Amino acid sequence: MTQKLTREQVLGTAARLVRERGPRALTMRALAAELGTAVTSIYWHVGRREALVDALVERTLHEFAAIRPAGRTPRTRIVSIARALRRELLARPHLIAMVHERGLSERMFLPAQRALVHEVHAAGLRGARAAEAVQAVQFQVVGHVLVERSRERAPAPASGSGEEPGSGQPLDRALERALARQPDTERLFEVAVRALVEGLLPG
Repeated sequence: MTQKLTREQVLGTAARLVRERGPRALTMRALAAELGTAVTSIYWHVGRREALVDALVERTLHEFAAIRPAGRTPRTRIVSIARALRRELLARPHLIAMVHERGLSERMFLPAQRALVHEVHAAGLRGARAAEAVQAVQFQVVGHVLVERSRERAPAPASGSGEEPGSGQPLDRALERALARQPDTERLFEVAVRALVEGLLPG
């Protein structure tokens, strides 16, 4: 017996197509082929392509609303929110672009922002200092993701000369070797966010 197609199956497959191949790959024919069904069946579940894209945007917004803090202290919970936000942004760049094109970026970031507000309040910050802490964490996450994405698209950098500019002296060799390696972006993110949070919160 053939399993009945559902709206969630259509949206899940459409989201996967966009994640893996980009928005241009999302045609009704390609989607129907992935699902092994007729194009008319997809129309019945989600409407035409524009309605499908709108539904994908709403689905993405719903996924960002599911971000929840974890940990016993405001510091660990703030770091967990930042980590989750980075993970969601990296996992679906094309879908996020769709959200941005529809002017819904602020709505997408609002759940994480509210969670951060709750945690900075729990840490004792109020008013402008609380807002500064929330925005600093948000900017750190988004900025780090943008750098990660640009590095993925950029060619590999040429190796350096081993000398610090203007000094005429060789660099620390351990430092030189470390800088020549591809950075562990996840570790760098953790180091940066933890240092930022320690600097922002009282005590």
